Amino acid sequence: MNVEQIGLVQASFAQVTLIADQAADLFYARLFQLDPTLRGMFKNDMAEQRQKLIAMLTFTVNNLTQPEELLPAIQALGRRHVGYGVKNRHYETLGAALLWTFEKALGEEYTPEVKAAWAAVYSLLATTTQQAAAEGLSSATDSGQ
Repeated sequence: MNVEQIGLVQASFAQVTLIADQAADLFYARLFQLDPTLRGMFKNDMAEQRQKLIAMLTFTVNNLTQPEELLPAIQALGRRHVGYGVKNRHYETLGAALLWTFEKALGEEYTPEVKAAWAAVYSLLATTTQQAAAEGLSSATDSGQ
């Protein structure tokens, strides 16, 4: 990601945080519409889950210029998601739901440049979580777990 993309993500996310609850509702509704089987992975209170989503996005956006802070947290998230049953194929659906959510939340301000910037953020998140998940599975297999 370049400095311009980081700026676009931070500015657009500031707008989305004004409607954070609605954006989280949009995200999960779209996620479950795209893949209804994912609903079963969310056993906890969805209000709490929506808060976790916004908190993780906030942390990500706030730390885009600080990979030493961001990457370890995203790696830990990837390792946790293995235990929830998240598979590599789910990341495409999640990304589609996230970008769709920003499109709906931002309206006309969701320009091609903003979309590309958010796609870059999601690519970083997905790649990092998938690599950490794979390493976690490999370590568990190697240790006989």
